[in-house]
Amino acid sequence: MPLSPSQRSQPSVVGMLGALALSVVRPGAPTLALRALRWQRDLQRLGVKVSFCAIHDIGMLFAVPADQLAIGPRADVSRLVGRLPGGPEACRGYEQLVRELAQCEAARRAAALRLSDDMIAVLLAKLLAVASRRIGARAAYPTDLVSDAALFDGIDGELEGLFPRVDRTFELQTVTLLQQSRLYILTVADALDLDTLQLLGVLGAESGAGAALQVDLISALNSPAAHDVVNFSLEILPSVLETKTRPGASTRAGFGCGGLGNKGSIDNLVLTELAWDAEDFTRRFLDNEVLYYTKETEREPKGRRHVLLIDASASMRGERQVFARGVALATSKKLVLEGESVSIRFFDSRLYEAHHARGAHLPTPYVLSFTGERGRNPRRVFSELVTALDIESARDHRQIVIHVFTHAALYVPRELVAAVKRTAHIGAVFILPSGGELNLDYLDLLDSHWVVDHATLAEHGARADRARDILGQIGGNGATEPAGSTSRTSVSPQPAAGQGAR
Repeated sequence: MPLSPSQRSQPSVVGMLGALALSVVRPGAPTLALRALRWQRDLQRLGVKVSFCAIHDIGMLFAVPADQLAIGPRADVSRLVGRLPGGPEACRGYEQLVRELAQCEAARRAAALRLSDDMIAVLLAKLLAVASRRIGARAAYPTDLVSDAALFDGIDGELEGLFPRVDRTFELQTVTLLQQSRLYILTVADALDLDTLQLLGVLGAESGAGAALQVDLISALNSPAAHDVVNFSLEILPSVLETKTRPGASTRAGFGCGGLGNKGSIDNLVLTELAWDAEDFTRRFLDNEVLYYTKETEREPKGRRHVLLIDASASMRGERQVFARGVALATSKKLVLEGESVSIRFFDSRLYEAHHARGAHLPTPYVLSFTGERGRNPRRVFSELVTALDIESARDHRQIVIHVFTHAALYVPRELVAAVKRTAHIGAVFILPSGGELNLDYLDLLDSHWVVDHATLAEHGARADRARDILGQIGGNGATEPAGSTSRTSVSPQPAAGQGAR
């Protein structure tokens, strides 16, 4: 569809769409190109400023399966930049770069994972940041183009007319620097952690978190420690992905009459009401005197809120951190699949803010990238937890279940654990140091707990088996079981290797 005269007069339309004259990726549907506008805005917020044509082309390679794309010039670039020094060579080199990126393993797997726009923006930031810092020119037009799929419908015929209408130094510098940075960009693409992309595709990420989510994503992709957590999580996640939501009771009984009332649906109307003549029935209806059968109802369960507390102090570095965060992510996914409400909080010498699971999306990047740097103070942490639970309980009456993933040396005063127990059920996973024992005076107050010793943690297969064993007991049973159940555990002073308390 050709652009209207009013659209051709808008600087943002001329500038942004005209930049696509240097594009070499043509999506199969105009609606796919709309995603590039979101990537453009996100990259500007992250400080990465490159031409829209590069954002569009490289983003499409990671967002759309290859069978929905065509790679090749969308306009006659020799006519548009043929007189500019180095222009045709830069465009040909840029096209070659895009073709090579399309063949890399990261692009093929990322497109298959259907990554979110936030994840695509972060990948583009990693690939294009170096070129962005070297570009001296800036766009000669506003870049706040309104999202409208009709603008991209049949746009190829308009590109050669739109391109020369504004200064295109910004676009030419972009394709030139990308062509010059070809080896660097291909190296970064090959070095992308595909396992992290896969985990984010499985667990999702917080929707609507904006710039904070993207910063966490960048940190997760750049953190070697996060890679270990990712690999361990992918190893144990299959054991929970088939979890189903437990059926709940209906609010209305299928049969039975609880009495008579003046409100109801027509199918519950008392049949003797039809004996009234039309005028009297109308009057009774308008005065709410008509009688209906009322059904017996069953009160809905209030549900539960699960709070996962993950120890981020220095004592949890290395294999302990990998185990705790991997099992916490798998536990969160299992609880979400069961229809439970989940939030995750870290602690060291203080209790950090809660990050909630939104629908099926977990705060995965936050869990992978969080770093605690404030020492260790269990007394203060549980004092803050008691206060937080009291405040939350005043406005949310659902049952609270606390899951703690921590070191075996979590020395919390017994009275503070008892205070938490007054408003919540508590389950804990304790990770022992080498040659250590679990010797805490509040274990009898916990609803359930598990122990992972150092020998189990050091052996790859045993570590995964122990994690699956714990996950099999957390959820409808184990740490989430209400008080009075059989989930309470005891621990011998020296648990056998690979065995925990149950």
